[in-house]
Amino acid sequence: MNNNFEKRLQELQRMHDELISRPNKKMVSGNGVFERYEHPVLTAAHTPLFWRYDLNEITNPYLMERFGINAVFNAGAIKLQDKYLMMARVEGADRKSFFAVAESASPVDNFRFRNYPVIIPELQEPDVNVYDMRVVQHQDGWVYGLFCTERRDASAGVDDQSAAIAQCGIVRTRDMEQWERLDDLKTPSPQQRNVVLHPEFIDGKYAFYTRPQDGFINTGKGGGIGFGLSSSIEHAVVDKELVIDPKVYHTVYEAKNGLGPAPIKTARGWLHMAHGVRNTAAGLRYVLYLFMTDLKDVSRVIYKPGGYFMAPEGEERTGDVSNVLFCNGWIPDEDGTVYIYYASSDSRMHVAVTTLEKLIDYVINTPEDGFTSAASVQTLNRIIDRNLAEVSKEALPPTGQQQTVRM
Repeated sequence: MNNNFEKRLQELQRMHDELISRPNKKMVSGNGVFERYEHPVLTAAHTPLFWRYDLNEITNPYLMERFGINAVFNAGAIKLQDKYLMMARVEGADRKSFFAVAESASPVDNFRFRNYPVIIPELQEPDVNVYDMRVVQHQDGWVYGLFCTERRDASAGVDDQSAAIAQCGIVRTRDMEQWERLDDLKTPSPQQRNVVLHPEFIDGKYAFYTRPQDGFINTGKGGGIGFGLSSSIEHAVVDKELVIDPKVYHTVYEAKNGLGPAPIKTARGWLHMAHGVRNTAAGLRYVLYLFMTDLKDVSRVIYKPGGYFMAPEGEERTGDVSNVLFCNGWIPDEDGTVYIYYASSDSRMHVAVTTLEKLIDYVINTPEDGFTSAASVQTLNRIIDRNLAEVSKEALPPTGQQQTVRM
């Protein structure tokens, strides 16, 4: 074997093993709600060398990359058989995305991709691109994956090669290995993205959170997080979409919003994470926010803190599509710990940790958005008044004691 080839291969393997086995540490959080971890949990460099390189010296004497990986991001997440699994969106250098499962016995590091990417069966009309799968364990016993399937808009002229139609693809599995393809979801909306399956039956039907939109990019009059029911999952049809969380002017979700992972059931209500988008002089900014819906009526929002729950910081702000946080996977553990798997700037996956107790406290007790500057000042003044009153009480001497005045 060529000495240079062998040396390069050994160095690539050393660097890859070092990256995969690198321990992750919590970072000190400033808000008391969650803690980020220091290192990304998945990147393009985490993908196996035998995906990216032809390891045969005869056919690849310079040990070049033959299949470039551009990014790993927007992963669904689930815990099965004591393993933490991420269903990652892997984007090749050719812009095509595909799904691959990375797993670990730890929720925060040592994630390794399985040997092969996930095979998604095609329908009669093939998918051109697939991405952003939400993975949910449903009450019916199946694990479902809902993802965006993208195909070119056949009505567009040859001069427009970016016009596309997005719909919700559906697959299911028992073991996260073999996947059965079901019909794409049908709704009244011409385009669908960010569709999430509710984990329980509602009135004996499958419940979907949708994002109705008129165009591939622009939501148009259909903006907001929708909700609808279908009697079938194999041939899912939502006849009526109710927008339960609309876009609102001058908020973090004024341009568009969509649900992230499947909601978590708590004693106080269903806990939801969503992404909100607003336009800025530097382009679109994606942040994450939370809200809660009623246990009996999952379409009714009962708590919604104002502003964002999490926004991009530091290196998270840079990447293929900068200033973006996106989450479509979280795992509530048996001890009440919640691991939030989020992507930054369409480039890499991170993890943050919190608890169910903290999230419930945050959602219920954080003030709502008043939608005007004056309302924000009123909210802040109420907090200030309460805090200053507490400070005044602590400054007073205990009852029955004389305060000493020094001259």
